Amino acid sequence: MVPEEAGSQSVYWRTGLGARVPVFAPGPSEQPPPLSGQEPACRLGTNPPVPANAARHPESQVPGTPMWAGGGGVGSPRRGLAPAPTDDLFARKLRQPSRPPLTPLTFEPRPARGPLLRSGSDAGEARPPTPASPRARAHSHEEASRPAVPPARCFSDPLALLGLPAEEPEPTFPPAPEPHWFAHYDVQSLLFDWAPRPRGQGGHAEAGSGTPASAQDQTAGSDLLLDAPGFVSELGGEGELGLGGPVSPPVPPALPNAAVSVLEEPQSRTSAYSLEHADLGAGYYRKYFYGKEHQNFFGLDEALGPVAVSLRREEKESSGGGTLHSYRIIVRTTQLRTLRGTISEDALPPGPPRGLSPRKLLEHVAPRLSLTCLRLGSASPKVPRTLLTLDEQVLSFQRKVGVLYCRAGQGSEEEMYNNQEAGPAFMQFLTLLGDVVRLKGFESYRAQLDTKTDSTGTHSLYTTYQDHEIMFHVSTMLPYTPNNQQQLLRKRHIGNDIVTIVFQEPGSKPFCPTTIRSHFQHVFLVVRAHAPCTPHTSYRVAVSRTQDTPAFGPALPPGGGPFPANADFRALLLAKALNGEQAAGHARQFHAMATRTRQQYLQDLATNEVTTTSLDSASRFGLPSLGGRRRAPPRGPGAELQAAGALVWGVRAAPGARGAAGAEVGGLDGSEVPCLLGISAETLVLVAPRDGRVVFNCACRDVLAWTFSEQQLDLYHGRGEAITLRLDGPPGQAVGEVVARLQLVSRGCETRELALPRDGQGRLGFEVDAEGFVTHVERFTFAETTGLRPGARLLRVCGQTLPSLGPEAAAQLLRSAPKVCVTVLPPDESGRPRRSGRALRRREVGGPGSWPPRSLCLLGHHLQQESRMEAFPYGGNPTSFNL
Repeated sequence: MVPEEAGSQSVYWRTGLGARVPVFAPGPSEQPPPLSGQEPACRLGTNPPVPANAARHPESQVPGTPMWAGGGGVGSPRRGLAPAPTDDLFARKLRQPSRPPLTPLTFEPRPARGPLLRSGSDAGEARPPTPASPRARAHSHEEASRPAVPPARCFSDPLALLGLPAEEPEPTFPPAPEPHWFAHYDVQSLLFDWAPRPRGQGGHAEAGSGTPASAQDQTAGSDLLLDAPGFVSELGGEGELGLGGPVSPPVPPALPNAAVSVLEEPQSRTSAYSLEHADLGAGYYRKYFYGKEHQNFFGLDEALGPVAVSLRREEKESSGGGTLHSYRIIVRTTQLRTLRGTISEDALPPGPPRGLSPRKLLEHVAPRLSLTCLRLGSASPKVPRTLLTLDEQVLSFQRKVGVLYCRAGQGSEEEMYNNQEAGPAFMQFLTLLGDVVRLKGFESYRAQLDTKTDSTGTHSLYTTYQDHEIMFHVSTMLPYTPNNQQQLLRKRHIGNDIVTIVFQEPGSKPFCPTTIRSHFQHVFLVVRAHAPCTPHTSYRVAVSRTQDTPAFGPALPPGGGPFPANADFRALLLAKALNGEQAAGHARQFHAMATRTRQQYLQDLATNEVTTTSLDSASRFGLPSLGGRRRAPPRGPGAELQAAGALVWGVRAAPGARGAAGAEVGGLDGSEVPCLLGISAETLVLVAPRDGRVVFNCACRDVLAWTFSEQQLDLYHGRGEAITLRLDGPPGQAVGEVVARLQLVSRGCETRELALPRDGQGRLGFEVDAEGFVTHVERFTFAETTGLRPGARLLRVCGQTLPSLGPEAAAQLLRSAPKVCVTVLPPDESGRPRRSGRALRRREVGGPGSWPPRSLCLLGHHLQQESRMEAFPYGGNPTSFNL
């Protein structure tokens, strides 16, 4: 045997028939091999243990015994027999390797022995495989202390090697915001991220979260608008972006998804068209902190930059007569999303009688925030005023909109800016849009127009809509410069407007947004007049927006109209203009500008408006509002579920339409969407964290029922529509929390699954109306035996929801299906059918849902009409099917 030095060990190379096996002998600093009762164990990825006497007596190796070599791969046996020993020194020299092997043999004490299992011809200990240690994976010529770096994976998908589209990974559960029982005030607080991603990775303009590209990013052209690179066209019929794709616009008083903002308080429509993409939660500081006793802390965090934290302790009387304590918290960083909300004292670790200190509170609510950098804010009046300005910089109730006039045959920017006078069709449109006002002495919002010397014209167009002031920069009302194609006096106002209305006379060329050379104009509303200056005047509308501007409403009908020239069209156009400017605030350019402004405010507060009082010192001396009476005993398990704000869980959501076999179907392509599920006392929302868009919302009073298993929940709402939610975590834990929360904030209940057999004549023995309400159950039938009662509501028939089937298809399925399985919503305690809050309001005002007491009974295959003297108490639709 020929020794070679390898670190602190001697490596002996056993030679034979053309192959050699490395065997290590202990060095001076190594422990001797263990006795037979403590056999050494090799690490995974190295050679197996070799008997201790093999190094001293290589000839004692039994011929034919399998040998292991490092060159055969990790854990693979060497093929063939060991070479026979030889005394030829020349042969030994030839068989000597040029360098040590890559996987040297190391020994470690073997753990406790387990039962022996036979594998092939070798007997080994039955123990699970363990990953190789960094030392075992390291090369022999490297230092043992060097950490092993796993090799980089060049291709995670084999399809990428063939140039094919890579498979999308299975959607993961988004992590719920920290801490778990924090009740968020609004939607954007749900999306607050302690480690925000760089801009462009899943921004608002990216299509995702189950939204098909055709619904959001597809561009098209028409006689009003040409498609252009960098812009998205909306020609009508696109619908609202929802869970799984475009959905029909909601019926008032329901809100569009983009209009949902505040979750802790009721929010409903005040007009036919909702204002969208507005951060209404920005008034949280003004409503709950400003002018009240609270504490502000500022600091410079190494990871987050300048931060500002506001704390306030509240107490209110509970319904049971006790006192409820909670903490209102605001955390501001340089990202535009702010953490706003409340956490109940019962959800926090037990504290002293005076309540938790700010440090203990922030350690629980903001564990990623460096608390050592925070200092108590100064008592200067500038601090609350600056915080108001900082929070409400995204709120503006004054807007300016540009208006360009395009005559028949025109289409370029120069032609529209050089129209000196307005034609009759344009004047008719302006009169509908707003009021012509005299600028000199005008005291309302002037939008950078001169109201003293008439340098920007003598008149302009002004109006108000939903508490907003709107000043229009009308091209023909701005100063005209002869012999100047650029018309800079006009362009300096209209070119700096985010939203521009392009009015087209009949016969105008299609508008192309790339003809407008401006960095600020992100949204163009193209309006074309038809039969102007007649009693039959109407308008068609098309929209062009930049690709990084999210979609906004109100949704346009197919073809963009026509709309009659009335007040409803004016309201739609003004709502479209306001929503377009608010949506453009999410574009990269304006997002970066708002971020810089926010950072300057925070930097000034953290640098110039702090005291030397640290967080610990403030908790000891200057926090009377965080103290109070002795904390009341806990109200029992689940007390934190009674918060008014939104509690959040990470889910994978899909529209809950099942196939005939009962298999769940997700979005348009059958996929599930990773979402954040937020449930407040008023609203239930699903938010896609990838692009920050609300994909589903409904009022908690519209929740009808739920069906749940250990990690899945089917939620029914409205007219019986369903969504399917899959939750992460230990089986039953998250689902149990969601169900407990729904029981507190809604009037819904758990459904029942019934299998309905037929009688000898093939009948089921009950009647159901078109809305799914059971109106009559025959006595002594299988339907009565299984528990079906009048007033119950069918939610699914053979796995399919009733709204997706329709009344006639549902009745036909109930008649013809060989095995009828239904999901039933039981009646309430008084035996009355359960309805959504929206349906109850419609019945109270006499809207759709209340008919005379007449019904249509389907007997066999014949439709007969009968009169009933008694009131029709169950279905809103008088059509009833006898099954």
